[in-house]
Amino acid sequence: MAKAKTAYVCSECGSEHNKWQGQCADCGVWNTLSEIVLGPAKPAPATGRRSGYAGAAAAPQVQSLSEVAQLVEARTSIGIGELDRVLGGGLVEGSVVLIGGDPGIGKSTLLLQMLGALGERISSLYVTGEESLAQVAARALRLGLSLAPLRALAETCVERIVEHAAAHKPRVLIIDSIQTIWTELLTAAPGSVSQVRESAAKLTRFAKESGISVFLVGHVTKEGGIAGPRVLEHMVDAVLYFEGESGSRFRVLRAFKNRFGAVNELGVFAMSDKGLREVPNPSAIFLSAHTGPTPGSAVMVTREGTRPLLVEVQALVDQSPLANPRRVALGLEQNRLAMLLAVLHRHGGAAVYDQDVFVNVVGGIRVQETAADLPILFAILSSFRDRALADKLVAFGEVGLSGEIRPVPNGEERLKEAATHGFLRAVVPRANAPKKGKIGEMEVIGVDRLSEALDAIMQ
Repeated sequence: MAKAKTAYVCSECGSEHNKWQGQCADCGVWNTLSEIVLGPAKPAPATGRRSGYAGAAAAPQVQSLSEVAQLVEARTSIGIGELDRVLGGGLVEGSVVLIGGDPGIGKSTLLLQMLGALGERISSLYVTGEESLAQVAARALRLGLSLAPLRALAETCVERIVEHAAAHKPRVLIIDSIQTIWTELLTAAPGSVSQVRESAAKLTRFAKESGISVFLVGHVTKEGGIAGPRVLEHMVDAVLYFEGESGSRFRVLRAFKNRFGAVNELGVFAMSDKGLREVPNPSAIFLSAHTGPTPGSAVMVTREGTRPLLVEVQALVDQSPLANPRRVALGLEQNRLAMLLAVLHRHGGAAVYDQDVFVNVVGGIRVQETAADLPILFAILSSFRDRALADKLVAFGEVGLSGEIRPVPNGEERLKEAATHGFLRAVVPRANAPKKGKIGEMEVIGVDRLSEALDAIMQ
């Protein structure tokens, strides 16, 4: 019997090597190569591929994009507004979506509720590799879903899953989870790099050929990334992460990749005894209800995807007993905090080089845009001087190294969101301020320099 051919695959970048080595030659990461058994190559079929999302089965051929555009079908609304928002408007035929998150965060619950919302409008198939069908049915009953339109399958072999899906022809296929799926072409254990990669590739090909929308549930590692090869995230059309603070009932669904919608789009849910429910006004959960003036607190308007959100930024500045004072940022970039403190010293006259500085974004949200610069400095200065900012004050703006206040995108939408929530005063870059100086009942103060902004809040 001939010896099986083997290769070594990097779990970070997915590149193959002929022999084992300590460091991947492509991505440079150490100790990421694992051995796989190569299966026999199969010739590609001459027919059976789809041309676009709605084309008939035919051999691949060159086409004009204007012809393909006419075949693209409209999205199908799921019926869960926050999920539709993150997906870019609803289901896309033939799309493959990967959903990752910590154990117990609610990934299976969300997808089961999605099938319940689709109901009898769209046929679906829920494939579980981790639970029995009785457990899935028990969860559906706890969620108050109708069991009649829900079809489920307990299977882990990808070839048999594809056979069942081809026979029943669902429009939505859920795989829970991709780490439990294996293919007969490889002898490696389920969950290994090769099994995850080949199983996901087969499901992706099946989705594109059949037009079925596929959702893959992915486990995460202790570092927070999706377990398996990095190439898994490149195969799929969208990568969604389900996040939530321990002890909090709120969950955030964020799009990190989406070929059919905005990246960093945000959906907010609250976990209850009846499953996940939508939060129509997420700004309310990111704002603390203070009973009185609180030093070290500032409110900003950030933008997640297409949605403006009001977020509270808190800062604590205290005398440091250490030779090197601590700089701690939660929900913000650490290096940018150090830069902003230098700008505050140089152009704002506040020396905090001997102070510990702690900055936190309320609600566990992570702010990745530069519009947070100005409210961060407001919160730091407020805590440093132990003087609360004016009530109903909101701010946003990028701070440059020379002390200038730079404009940020979608300034008018941010101001309208703040005015809707009853804020009466806003300090923003002058280029983002309206000509009338007001948005509804809210006064808008435009500033060009950091010194002007600090004067405006300390009046």
